[in-house]
Formats: sequence, structure tokens, C-alpha cells
Amino acid sequence: MYIYSFDGEQMKYMLVGAANLLALNKSEIDALNVFPVPDGDTGTNMYLTMLAGVKQARQVESGKICDVAAAVARGCLMGARGNSGVILSQIFSGFARALEGCSRAGAADIARAFVSGADAAYRAVGNPVEGTMLTVCREIATALDNAIARSKDPVRVLVVGYRAANRALARTPEQLPVLREAGVVDAGGKGLVVILEGIIQALKDAAARRNIELFDLAASQQKEFMGSRARDFTAGIEFTYCTEFILMGRNIPIDTLRQELSPYGDCLLVVGDDRATKVHIHSNHPGLVLECGLKYGALQSVQIGNMEEQNQELRREAGKTAGDESKPLGIVAVGAGEGIGTILQSMGVDVVIEGGQTMNPSAEQLLEAVNNVNAPAVILLPNNKNILLAARQAAAMAEKELHVVPSLSIPQAFAALLAYNPYASAAENAGKMEGALGVVKTGEVTVAVRDAVIEGNTIAKGDFIGMAGDRLVAVGRHLDALVMDLLRAMVDDDTGLITFYYGAGMSGAEAREIVNKMEEEFDEFDFELHYGGQPLYHLIISVE
Repeated sequence: MYIYSFDGEQMKYMLVGAANLLALNKSEIDALNVFPVPDGDTGTNMYLTMLAGVKQARQVESGKICDVAAAVARGCLMGARGNSGVILSQIFSGFARALEGCSRAGAADIARAFVSGADAAYRAVGNPVEGTMLTVCREIATALDNAIARSKDPVRVLVVGYRAANRALARTPEQLPVLREAGVVDAGGKGLVVILEGIIQALKDAAARRNIELFDLAASQQKEFMGSRARDFTAGIEFTYCTEFILMGRNIPIDTLRQELSPYGDCLLVVGDDRATKVHIHSNHPGLVLECGLKYGALQSVQIGNMEEQNQELRREAGKTAGDESKPLGIVAVGAGEGIGTILQSMGVDVVIEGGQTMNPSAEQLLEAVNNVNAPAVILLPNNKNILLAARQAAAMAEKELHVVPSLSIPQAFAALLAYNPYASAAENAGKMEGALGVVKTGEVTVAVRDAVIEGNTIAKGDFIGMAGDRLVAVGRHLDALVMDLLRAMVDDDTGLITFYYGAGMSGAEAREIVNKMEEEFDEFDFELHYGGQPLYHLIISVE
């Protein structure tokens, strides 16, 4: 049957078909990870983003395609998760702009909408890389634009776009060597192919008068995120007082200060230079900590908090807006793991959003957390590269002043928080905190979920993998040997402190045994060990 154009109701059918096929294929898309680590989430993020858009579109009573397109774009913007989800939301935003004022859309309108969507997606990414879902989207748009010269049937034009999408996807390993070496195609590009296939299948089902129902798998698949939930960590408190101060002086011996403070507690962080050094420590003897600092300079901005009392207060105030008393500036951070969350809160974070690898909060959830802080201005620490775009999208939609400090890891977040000055403005703090991100290097240790060859390294399923930032630097069957190789690749002449945060999959005794071995091998450095409780990753390592 020849179709001249689509209306809003037909677009809803297509959107439901696309979301349903994504639901069925999201695990396959998740598995298309360059690195064989257990955190592939592209398919899940695209599905949850698409699902948010479809739910919004289904609430539209108008039959105009422009109204449905605007609704799906709005839903995807708020529901965007991960970089792939944010890019998908931008595609739909461009799509909606191109269809403004249209009651129905013909082949030329659809082609124009895809061109607009591709342009919006490229603009959303600071440094576009070819061989990704951006390339696949552009190739779809180009194919549709060329096809309308030969046919005015929008279904046929979409089929042409689908074929072009498959060809573009197959070429992604040629454009990105990391894909070729890993033996995979781009995951986001695969998601776009599945979306187009779902649209076409939905049109066929509609023509055959088959009923199409939305598969909502979010309830069983989506991770639980928390906003301003109070944490009950009293039982795990060994050191009662969170002590912070800035030490001003001349020729402050940072390494010596760190060594002298270490016996007084845990979660010790000493950063700065020989004229201004910030200290953070959990201790049962804050007076001794302050006396130690006084030996080397003058103390400023001294803060001592009783964490047991703070926790009891948090539990009493659970369910209220974070920070019942208004403050000029608040902080929101993303982090996974009970221990990580405890440290973040002890360093002044008002709201910890449970999230990270495989647990990417949506732009809407980030906004909700920001709004739960009783402050006119907020600083947001995403702490993961796959949350950064959603954080920036949240900032663009925020009604209050929101600054995103582009932290890509938990160690970077800790470094940024040490640079925080509660008496400075939001903009000043954001600048200083961003400047502090480079003082630490981040290492991560996990287990391979499949066989692979990456950068010449042959990886077998079950091997330990050591990552330094985005680089794979160590592979092995023995955890202690792998950690040693990872540290050798990370330390340099400027290294003074190495901190281990062990995850939920390790015991404290196992982690301590590894740290003891590292102390013997790298005796010129100081080591610290803290419970992080993070999922998937045995160790997060901070080198500074």
C-alpha cells in the first residue's frame, strides 16, 4: 500500500516499535564494548532514553506529528542516560525542530528531520569522532536526502536509510582501529540500526493490523538511584571526627606532613603546595591533628565535624530536602559504593547519586538531585565519562545556577573537593575544582567478560584487567602481579601517595595483603587503603 505521509498516531506506532526492538537487543548492544569489561551499557542507556521519550509521546492527544515529535524529544532530553542516550536525545531534538508546524510528514519532511537530527548530534559532541553512532546517523540522513529524488513514499525512503545504516555500521571498524582490533562494530551505531529496523517493522505490523504494545522493561532492568537519601554508616565509623583545615606557610613539607598525620586516622588527603596545603582526615584525635599542622604553618578554615552526630541528624532529616538550612552553594556528586558515598559526604557533598559504570543516572535524575539541595547555586561532579554529557544537558535545563566540574573518576572528585572553598563563589569554586582534576591519576582493576585482543594484548575471559585512565596497561591471571604492573605504568618522579579503594567483590584482608606487597615493591611511596564498596571493579587506585 502506498503511503504519502505519516501523522502523529503513526509516529507513535513507529516509536513503540523502535523501543520494543531496542528492549530485545539491548544486551547484544551492551556487549559491543571495545574493552571486555563488565560495564557495557550503550544498549541499556539508549533503550531507557528511548523509553522515556515514548512514554512522553504517548501522553499527547493531538494527532499532529509535530506535537508527538516535540513530546518524544522532551522525554528523551529528560531521560537521557550515558553519552549514547544524550546523543540520541539530540537527534530527536533536531528531528522535532525540523517538523515544527507539520500536521503530517512526507518523505521529504522525514529526510529533512534526519538531516536536522544528525546536525544536532554533531553539535552536541565537542570532538566528534568518525566510526561512531554520529557517522551512522549522518549516513542515514544522507541516504534519505538522496532517496527522495527517486521516491516520495516515506516507507521506501526509510528502507533505503536502514540499508545505508547497516553499511555505515559495517564500516565503523575501518574508521576506528580500536573497533577493528576488538572485533566489534560501534555499539551506538548498532543502536540506531535497531531503532530504524524497529520503525520499519512497526509500520509493517500496523499495515497488517497487528496490535503493538510497549514493552516496558525499565522496572526490572533499571538500577535504583538515590537523591538525598541519608546514609546510615554509623556502624562502620572507626574514627569519629572529620577534620579539615588549610595550612599556610613557607616550605611546607607535604610528604612529611602526610606521614606524620597517617597514624591519626583514615581517609587522609593532603594536597597543595609548599605555601598552601589542604588537609582532610577522619580521626579520633582532632587536637593532635591540628597540633601536627601547627608545626609547619598557620591554620585557616578549620572544620571539625562529629560524624556520628551528623549521621544521626541525617537519619532524622531523611526524606527532607538535602541541607534543610539554606546555604549559598551546594555540591552534588555521582558515586557507586557505600564507602565511596561515605567519603564523598564527609568531604561536603550534599547529595550523592548512586551511579557510575552500568548505572548512568538520567539528566532528569541529576536535575532532581540538584533541586534537592537547598542552595541557589550547585556544583555537580559526574565522576564518569559516560555521565558527563548528561550532566551538561542537565545544566542546560537547570533553573538554578549549576556548574559541572568535568570529573571523570572518583579520585578526581576527591581532588576537586579538596580544592573547594565554601567562602568563594560558585564560579570561582568550579574553576579551582576543575583545575585540581589533573593532580591525580586514576587506575581501575576489573575482570574480562570475554576474549579479546586490545592494543596487542591478548585477553582471555576471566583475566584481570588494569586500566590507567582510558588505557589498557595490564592483563593477567594473578591480581597482585597485575596491580604491580599497573602501578609501574602509572607512577613517576612526582608520585608521593597511592590510595586503594577496594570494591564489593573483595574483603578487607585481601585488599590489605595486596597493599602490603605494593609497599614492599614501591617503598618510596606512601600507601593508603579505604573501603569503597564499588561494584564491578575490584580496585580503584588514586596516584598523586
